[in-house]
Amino acid sequence: MAETPKLLSGGNPQIPKGDGPAVVEAYLAAMPDWKQTVGREIDRLIMAALPDVRKAVRWNSPFYGIDGAHWFLSFHCMTRYIKVAFWQGSAMVPPPPVASKKDDVRYLHVTEAGLNADQFTDWVLQASRLPGAALFRTAE
Repeated sequence: MAETPKLLSGGNPQIPKGDGPAVVEAYLAAMPDWKQTVGREIDRLIMAALPDVRKAVRWNSPFYGIDGAHWFLSFHCMTRYIKVAFWQGSAMVPPPPVASKKDDVRYLHVTEAGLNADQFTDWVLQASRLPGAALFRTAE
């Protein structure tokens, strides 16, 4: 039986880096409490909008991209919310609400109350059409 992943600060699962849906599923399964429900909804909405999206886990966060080199979104468990990062969010209309220290990045903080599925899906589609961030390459 596989060992249960350690939960880091804010309840973020410690998942080894990897590529593909299985490693993201391991992350989602390890998310605690309400965060798992919300995390699965985020993943479901992304997959509904972009069935061929690439998935990976790096730095204990799931990443979503159009190919194995350019990533448009990731998320991370914080204590009171899930922090969704749109890597080119400042180019989106309207931009996600939370600014970053990096000019191009914008965040959405999703609480236990959930998210606006229509707005989130629109942001996912917009983000997927932007260049994305070349943070790492996958083997896929």
